[in-house]
Amino acid sequence: MPMSETMTAEHIRLEEDAARIRNWKRWGPYLSERQWGTVREDYSEDGDSWSYLTHDQSRSRAYRWGEDGLLGITDRQGRLCFALTLWNGRDPILKERLFGLSGPEGNHGEDVKECYYYLESTPTHSYMKALYRYPQTEFPYGRLVAENGRRDREKPEFELMDTGIFREGRYFDVYAEYAKASPNDILIRVTITNRGTEPAMIHLLPTLWFRNTWSWGRTGEGYWSEPVIRLDAEHRLRADHESLGRFLLEADLSQGGKPPGFLFTNNETNSERLFGIPNPQPYVKDAFHRSVVRGESGAVNPEMNGTKAAVYYAVRIPAKESVSFDLRLYAESESPDECFGEAFEAVFRRRREETDAYYATVSPRG
Repeated sequence: MPMSETMTAEHIRLEEDAARIRNWKRWGPYLSERQWGTVREDYSEDGDSWSYLTHDQSRSRAYRWGEDGLLGITDRQGRLCFALTLWNGRDPILKERLFGLSGPEGNHGEDVKECYYYLESTPTHSYMKALYRYPQTEFPYGRLVAENGRRDREKPEFELMDTGIFREGRYFDVYAEYAKASPNDILIRVTITNRGTEPAMIHLLPTLWFRNTWSWGRTGEGYWSEPVIRLDAEHRLRADHESLGRFLLEADLSQGGKPPGFLFTNNETNSERLFGIPNPQPYVKDAFHRSVVRGESGAVNPEMNGTKAAVYYAVRIPAKESVSFDLRLYAESESPDECFGEAFEAVFRRRREETDAYYATVSPRG
């Protein structure tokens, strides 16, 4: 087939990446939705990874070899991570990662108990889209564990849909879209739709953090010194890392007309909660949970810096309506002339069109 009929914009990006002309694959959906309970984080004496780092511990315990988050992205070496955090005002914890049953808990073994969907992605991840379905009533953590525990291997698994929590549209559809303007310039749009028949409140915390590489007593490649995230302006975070360089996360102020809130802490284990050992410093991994859900004002750093930060929105969404939030994560060396507005919309339109064009060559109609 003639090259003109097969070479889409995505094909060109793939060739540029393969030839190391432009590093289009540096950022992608490489962030796990669940890192807890994996052998990568298992330092137990008996090799039982399920009990060594549990879902309950995950919000408070720093990982070493990976990270997890909801509908998130990271660079290929997992240094700087971005993901969504949600709270419906009723759950006992923030929704920061997928919940599931460990191997011993599930009647058919390990099983995630969530509703989430990967909708689109090009090979270079120049465009990505995913959906998380979040209940408006309290997430049934205990019921899922208890009911599956009562069932044996001959019975079907008890799924989130079986609890009835999505009846009458009492849930949010949370869409995360990413479009790359360049290899290190990533446009982010989060769209939340209230599927219910009544207005509903949701808290959204787009979160930026560094994987902890500095607390393990080692130096060299993979053990970079402690980086920092600071508030760079009323609407922008600045993240500095010795090997990754400087990145900025900017929030669009035109949505709502006023700056969002910002929260800061450190990606450090809360040893006091988990092990009864005093924390060497006061700001730890689960600070956002303690601040938003439990109302602990002293949990977050008032100096507005740390290794974990969140943009904080709290919005009431009318029934059957949607609200969108635009952000942009970019390297300082690839700073755009205009972060939002028509330039932002144009990149998204172009990447969606290019995605369709690419897949038409892979799976043509008919």
